[in-house]
Amino acid sequence: MNVPLNVVILAAGQGKRMKSARPKVLHEVAGRPMLAHVIDTAVALGRAAGAAARVIVVVGHGADAVRSAFSDRAGLQFVVQSPQLGTGHAVQQAAALLDEAAPTLVLYGDVPLITAATLQRLLAAARDGGSSGLGLLTVTLPDPTGYGRIVRDWHGKVLKIVEQKDAHGDELAIAEVNTGILVAPTAPLKRWLGALSNDNAQHEYYLTDVVAAAVREHCTVTAVPAADAAEVAGVNSPAQRAAAERVAQGRIAQALLEEGATLADPARIDVRGTLAVGRDVFIDVGCVFEGQVTLGDGVRVGPHCVLRNATVGAGTEIAAFCLLEEAEVGAQARIGPYARLRPGTQLADEVHIGNFVEVKNSTLGRASKANHLAYVGDATVGARVNIGAGTIVANYDGANKHRTEIGDDAQTGSNSVLVAPIAVGAGATIGAGSTVAGDVPAGRLTVARARQVVVEGWTRPVKKK
Repeated sequence: MNVPLNVVILAAGQGKRMKSARPKVLHEVAGRPMLAHVIDTAVALGRAAGAAARVIVVVGHGADAVRSAFSDRAGLQFVVQSPQLGTGHAVQQAAALLDEAAPTLVLYGDVPLITAATLQRLLAAARDGGSSGLGLLTVTLPDPTGYGRIVRDWHGKVLKIVEQKDAHGDELAIAEVNTGILVAPTAPLKRWLGALSNDNAQHEYYLTDVVAAAVREHCTVTAVPAADAAEVAGVNSPAQRAAAERVAQGRIAQALLEEGATLADPARIDVRGTLAVGRDVFIDVGCVFEGQVTLGDGVRVGPHCVLRNATVGAGTEIAAFCLLEEAEVGAQARIGPYARLRPGTQLADEVHIGNFVEVKNSTLGRASKANHLAYVGDATVGARVNIGAGTIVANYDGANKHRTEIGDDAQTGSNSVLVAPIAVGAGATIGAGSTVAGDVPAGRLTVARARQVVVEGWTRPVKKK
């Protein structure tokens, strides 16, 4: 079956300057591997064309790790470049998989910020150049050192690309440089790739040499300038990854603002995944959102909170310094400050979880409260329950976890310990300071603590001189 577009993504580089054992393209930007961003962009291009693009990833260093990281991506094809003899040699490895009825776009796994909009401009320019037209994405830099220069004739037509190590004289002064991203008709591209030579300073097969080959065959070569240099910036070091991260976060913040969210400071928010927001959402400074997070209408998130794979209902307020991980919070709830909701937490509407309260793998019914210094683990808590300050649900016996059931309208006094497995009946009250190891009857007061004793004649010891 024909495809609208072949996409070859070069992802074989070791990335020595990253100083990391991890393959370069697996380093993350905005919570996802750089290569994932490029693959998503390639998929979006195919979708815009009305069919799935054929996406081929050229791997080399850490090939097994890269393949494993994307094992759940249907339709991806991988080819191995070994040894690694340049960008032209890398594309050669994918040539046999390319559909000659569709053009071929070459992208890079360490250029994560490239957008579908820019690539669509490039594809359109190549189409305007005719059936044999080649489109080349370029950028003008104040300091072009290290980049291949775009050499044009007196009429402005592209003649060739000269790599930094092979450039001399006036060529070194050229500020318009090659981004490496190009699109070409596939049949002639295969022919040009087959004719590449490594007679150059680096003894590599340069993909850029196909431009001169296209010119020799009188094909139209159209250079399309990128509007934003950051979009085509490669990531080769931790510093460059950090710079890409800030650009990515700026884009995300702008998108949230356009969706109607209020950000206390757009420069101080980090979204490392997907953040969906309703109307009138407010997010204070220093918040981090990881995985898939959904905030309902009117949610307010205080400063320096971390939400990871969490859902928060409408009108809920999360105070400062809270951590929510794989948790579901209902509407009109109040969380924090300094609260921790661990995986498996499900809170109904109007629940209050206060300062220094931890909830794990538990459900709390509507309007229940744990406002101070409590731990609720592996528990099913009914509606309108009040868990007193210092209450601990002791769910772990040293080997296994056990559940606790607390009925509607029950109350625990301060500093109570509920030793699971245990059931607390509806409307029951547990006296302060009690350690309860048996079921608590509904509607009754249960007290389980030592009797207070006053020792007559006792004196406090004094320190010996």
